[in-house]
Amino acid sequence: MENLNFDERLFLLLNFDGGAVMDWLMTTISGTAMWIPLYLYIAWAVQRRWGWKSLAAFVVCLVLAMGLADMLCGIFKHTGLLKNLWEAFPARNRPMFDPAVRDLAYVVSYAHGPYGTVSAHAATTAALAALSAPVIGKRWFSWFIAVAVLIICYSRIYLACHYPLDLLLGLGVGLISGWGMYLLWRKLDILLKNS
Repeated sequence: MENLNFDERLFLLLNFDGGAVMDWLMTTISGTAMWIPLYLYIAWAVQRRWGWKSLAAFVVCLVLAMGLADMLCGIFKHTGLLKNLWEAFPARNRPMFDPAVRDLAYVVSYAHGPYGTVSAHAATTAALAALSAPVIGKRWFSWFIAVAVLIICYSRIYLACHYPLDLLLGLGVGLISGWGMYLLWRKLDILLKNS
């Protein structure tokens, strides 16, 4: 334990065996099916506030935001780009495969690729939040989506898929891509309404 860095220690502090119910809950939270009602609500709220044309532009921007976030995470994970850009950044495996912590971590399933930096779950959910919160424009929704993103991020630590720094980097990628697509949505919305 004494040879571990801060990120590894924080991971081990947050990762634990919560039993079968917690394993199921965190696996479900990390999945897609549970969040389908949220996606449907977002589509309904955007259409209700802005109309069908705006919803079409929103869906295009959402696909672009989440796709870009996921693609950037894949580039970082599989090319070691961060290691090349910033020598101090450790190119590393997911905690479940990392020799430094794998024997100390609680792992629910090994059905994941070996690399975890940058977290695509964090990036795609942050992109969804950064785009949908200002479009929907409700304070309660902004808080709700922020909490949902944090819960999803925590589920990735619980499942031993990511270190906290992997998640922070993913959040950064997602917020940038989501905000960029929000700006694009505003321009598309104006164009569509003037056509």
